[in-house]
Amino acid sequence: MRCLLPPFFFLLCVVIMALLNGYVPLVRFVAYPWNLLGVVDLVGGLAITLVAGSQFMRAKTNLKTFDRPDHLVTTGLFKYSRNPMYLGFVIAAFGVAFYLGSLAPFFIVVLFIFVADRWYVAFEERIMADVFGADYEKYKNSVRRWI
Repeated sequence: MRCLLPPFFFLLCVVIMALLNGYVPLVRFVAYPWNLLGVVDLVGGLAITLVAGSQFMRAKTNLKTFDRPDHLVTTGLFKYSRNPMYLGFVIAAFGVAFYLGSLAPFFIVVLFIFVADRWYVAFEERIMADVFGADYEKYKNSVRRWI
């Protein structure tokens, strides 16, 4: 799983959502034109992820999940969430599921949240604590994990 970076996991989840929607939708409950509201979440979520990623690039810190971080970023979106990139992916995944309009894709959204929280975020938080020590603990105690 270390080789599966979060953006690729997100894309994999989107593909699986589309396949489930096409072959095993279970229940269709969001019809056109209401399903188009999902596009707003998709675009908004990806914008959050890109803004947070650009904050990492401006701070000249590592962006890859499994590499050692260079700097502790606590400003901008990171002032409100310790994981705005993952939060953006979750919002975007929800948008895709809503756009597709059936129940089955929402199971993949839940899977994405579970994997992001228990695998990616948990791993990153252990590394951050090791690298930044008390500074990270202070940040962790003052900013929520998600929102």
